[in-house]
Amino acid sequence: MRVLISGGGTGGHIFPAVSIANALREKYPDCEILFVGAESRMEMERVPAAGYKIVGLPVRGFDRKNILKNISVLIDLAKSMCKAKKIVKEFQPDVAVGVGGYASGAAMKVAAKMGVPLLLQEQNGFAGVTNKLLKDDASKICVAYEGMEKFFPAEKLILTGNPVRQNLAGGSKDEALKEFGFTGDKKILLIIGGSLGARTINNSVIAHLKEISESGVQVLWQTGKGYIEAARKAAEPFKSERLIVTDFVSRMDLAYAMADLVISRAGASSISELCLLGKPSILVPSPNVAEDHQTHNAMALVNKNAAVLVKDVDAEENLISTALNLIGDEAKLNELSKNVLTLAQFDSANRIADEVVKLIKSK
Repeated sequence: MRVLISGGGTGGHIFPAVSIANALREKYPDCEILFVGAESRMEMERVPAAGYKIVGLPVRGFDRKNILKNISVLIDLAKSMCKAKKIVKEFQPDVAVGVGGYASGAAMKVAAKMGVPLLLQEQNGFAGVTNKLLKDDASKICVAYEGMEKFFPAEKLILTGNPVRQNLAGGSKDEALKEFGFTGDKKILLIIGGSLGARTINNSVIAHLKEISESGVQVLWQTGKGYIEAARKAAEPFKSERLIVTDFVSRMDLAYAMADLVISRAGASSISELCLLGKPSILVPSPNVAEDHQTHNAMALVNKNAAVLVKDVDAEENLISTALNLIGDEAKLNELSKNVLTLAQFDSANRIADEVVKLIKSK
């Protein structure tokens, strides 16, 4: 069994791709898997680190602000299509899996033209440009949200959810309290902005450290690498065992296990993790993503009373006060937790892997 997987550009695309590959390899240890990504993007490091071979294409995203720069982008796209054709011809995949991002466009289009069955995986509640362009070529489209027939042919859709990090579930709150030095008699707020951090969330915390300090709430604040120095400097006057400021949390299973409330961006992977773990959350969608994907992701929860939304533009003024009020409202926390669990899609990677195998067998 030979499977071509393509996509990347961001961790939100790379992680599901690797999870699908892991599920396929676990079921079929002898299957051959080849990734196709974009040269110089993070998948060229992350995928080999996960134990898979990857080939890079010179493809780049379109510049939406400077149209003239897209002349060279189109030239690179043509080069990528030629290279993708050679890759498909040599590897001869039984199926191709596209997880979105411009890196997958060339490889998936070429594979489909060469008669390879195509499965797409769309992580967001608002479909990405690449997957929308490929919808007619796809045999199956695995999605994480209901209502995606407004973007894709309904007969091709399969609701599978998004694969999440396999080591997140099962964390013990007692172990977590010991790991982070918190106590079990006070509420715990987890603030995360992704591995790179989130400027607005960090600025919102910095602006209200006094209120946080006076609240008695325990806080684990993951700033991201680019913001750690400024955050530590700002937090110095409020230094306390109740406030942990760090650029990275290695034991996210424990961080989630002890958290009574989570402040997060609304990326597809983060949303899926919150659903699976049943965590009450305040979502602050990033305004800096294509087609405002994160707001659509967040609203899928907010409309089911499964999360609270604070707009990025309002965060610095309202985010922390909203969090401190909510974390003290036990009934509301329980309601959010109960509702978000109903939106969870379990065992997504294996379910997508099963659809991949069905495509091969039907071929």
